[in-house]
Amino acid sequence: MTITFRGAARADAPVLAALGRATFIETFGHLYKPSDLAAFLENHSEQAWQEQLSDPAVSVLIAENVTQAVAYAKVGPLSLPVTVTRPSAELRQFYVVRPWQGQGIAAPMMTWVLDEARRRGAKDIYLSVWTENFRARRFYERYGFSYVAPYAFMVGEQADADEIFRLDLEKAA
Repeated sequence: MTITFRGAARADAPVLAALGRATFIETFGHLYKPSDLAAFLENHSEQAWQEQLSDPAVSVLIAENVTQAVAYAKVGPLSLPVTVTRPSAELRQFYVVRPWQGQGIAAPMMTWVLDEARRRGAKDIYLSVWTENFRARRFYERYGFSYVAPYAFMVGEQADADEIFRLDLEKAA
């Protein structure tokens, strides 16, 4: 099936809210108490997405097949606890629904992420990834992302063992 990519608009908030909740639950939902998961999923409310999509500092790419959105990536200002010495951006979310993983969607999405960070004037781009998300870690490492520091990613009251990675955009292809 053909996939199209487009920038998200404020009207996409309901679609991104549903996609954000679904992909997080699909990938990580089994790890959390229901109360922690529910608290975290508030980050994927329609209102939260409308606010983010109204923020010119945040850009979101949506991948769609004919009938539905199947992936998205979000780039924004750096919020991770790192010390930086030059302009930086953050890959805040990068999710592909399970049936579409391995179907060639991630590579053009990552190209967009890196181009978007450069367009913003970033020299580095950071992300955090769960230590046990080996598939994602391998994907990021293929692009040249390297380990920076441990990071406690909060899901409700549960702190996950994440790691912060960085890519030097001037050296990346």
